[in-house]
Amino acid sequence: MNRSRCLRVFAFFLTAMVAAVALNAQTAGDYAVTHAKIFTLAGPPIEDGTVLIHDGKIAAIGTGITIPAGAQVIDAKGLQVYPGLFDSVTQMGLSEISAVRSTVDSTETGSFNPDVVAATAILPSSAHIPVTRAAGITAVVAAPASGGFDSGGASNLVGGQASAVHLAGWTIDDMLIKKHAAMVVDWPSLELRSFDFSTFSMKEKSFADAKKEYDKQINQLADYVEQARHYSQVQGAANASFQRDVKLEAMGPVVRAEMLLLVFADKERQIRDAVDFCDKQKLKMILAGGAEAWKAKDLLRSKNVPVILGPTLGEPPQEDDPYDRLMTQPEELRAAGVKIAFASFDNSFARRLGQQAANAVAHGLPYDEGLKAVTLYPAQMFGLEGQLGTLETGKIADLIVTNGDPLDVTTDVRYLFIKGQLTSTENKQKDLYEKYRNRPKVAH
Repeated sequence: MNRSRCLRVFAFFLTAMVAAVALNAQTAGDYAVTHAKIFTLAGPPIEDGTVLIHDGKIAAIGTGITIPAGAQVIDAKGLQVYPGLFDSVTQMGLSEISAVRSTVDSTETGSFNPDVVAATAILPSSAHIPVTRAAGITAVVAAPASGGFDSGGASNLVGGQASAVHLAGWTIDDMLIKKHAAMVVDWPSLELRSFDFSTFSMKEKSFADAKKEYDKQINQLADYVEQARHYSQVQGAANASFQRDVKLEAMGPVVRAEMLLLVFADKERQIRDAVDFCDKQKLKMILAGGAEAWKAKDLLRSKNVPVILGPTLGEPPQEDDPYDRLMTQPEELRAAGVKIAFASFDNSFARRLGQQAANAVAHGLPYDEGLKAVTLYPAQMFGLEGQLGTLETGKIADLIVTNGDPLDVTTDVRYLFIKGQLTSTENKQKDLYEKYRNRPKVAH
């Protein structure tokens, strides 16, 4: 190839590269959503407002905003804009088909697995992700060993580290918000009955035996925390000689109160014991589940322990509880001064997150509190309120454009932005719906 031809080829590729860079710079977040009613959750709603998105973040929000040249304009007249919803306990990307064990990577063997990190096992191409984000959920916390419908109820005492992720991205690095969001602990329960696999029947236990087993597990957890504390002290000492232990090392941020402890507990005894344990050990706790949290509401408030509640559509915790116990509990906790959030605790029904909050609103929870319980409050619980939860200048542009209330199951998400990118709402369930809706009619 002669020199002039080489120069022409080089110039061509250089021009193409410059054009590609320019195109990427323009489409990487230059959007303007105009003429919408904007619910920022940081102030009153903005009528006929504009959200300007640049480089993945909210560049401006309000009225009378000048739209820069080259920005893609979305006319949202008659529509509403909200922060993206945040599902604060899921197994997103960790479990695909609960009945097929090879597709479930939510639990490790052994009681203590603090070195396990959810982010390392998340499958970005999971079919659950497009279905979930089509419901307006833009971010989730994937929690290992957290039980739930999609894990078959499997759990550990210390299950590993939960990770906060966006629901868009080719790789986990694209999706990550906070890799080490919290350490998961499945608090022991006092069980008077257990299943005996040798006879395939329920086996009764005396209270004394059940209590002995319960206390043994709590003592094991206390010993493990104490080991981690000593290890952390030695690790931080100058010229210290010690044998590395990756599990105890992973517990270091927990015992130093640098990482949250996400404690799964439902019964009143569990909740009170867990709060007392974390208070004595000086650990920062979030209660997850909390079916009987209302019985310990004063303790939770006094110790400033927030609660991530499970689905409100479920059976009452006890057979003599009112049928709507799970629906009325959120307002009872909020009125007592306990911060709450809602979560799906699995994948299959994550798309109903808004509806779970709506059920609580219908049973006394103020609407604004219900909306914040699936947006701002979970972000605050995990220390992400500087990035997510409200629509404010400088925050990550995770937002939804809808034709109605996002807590209403009939509302459609018309446009979805994750990290400032216009993201598709196409998904497997929608494809199946269209396929069978348009099936040919058979003449009889």
